[in-house]
Order: sequence, then C-alpha cells, then structure tokens
Amino acid sequence: MTTYRIVRMYQNAGIRQRTVKRGLTLEQAQAWCRNPETSWRTATTPEATERTRRCGMWFDGYSKEG
Repeated sequence: MTTYRIVRMYQNAGIRQRTVKRGLTLEQAQAWCRNPETSWRTATTPEATERTRRCGMWFDGYSKEG
C-alpha cells in the first residue's frame, strides 16, 4: 500500500521543510491539505498565527513515502 507524508514547507530558504505526519492514505493526505489551518494565508489558530509571525509564509503539502 502506498502511504503519504505531510511536509511543512516555508518560503524562507533558511527554514528547512519538515515532516509533520506519516503513514497516511492519499485521501487522508488530501483532506489534511484542504484544511484552512494548513496554510499561512488561511490559518487563524494562535499556533499558526505565531508560526507565520516567526517564519513567514508556509504551507503543508504531501508526498509519497518510500
């Protein structure tokens, strides 16, 4: 079975992307990325707002594992 991981990416080249979740189905990965809280542009939680303040533009994407 193919699994996917969620990767948080930043526009700032000095901040490395990081994996935030692993072992997802394609449907789960796509649902994660449709959530408004997974992008600097639409996120409103205090945690996401603070991340944007510290790091600038960011978003979560997905890629195949393995």
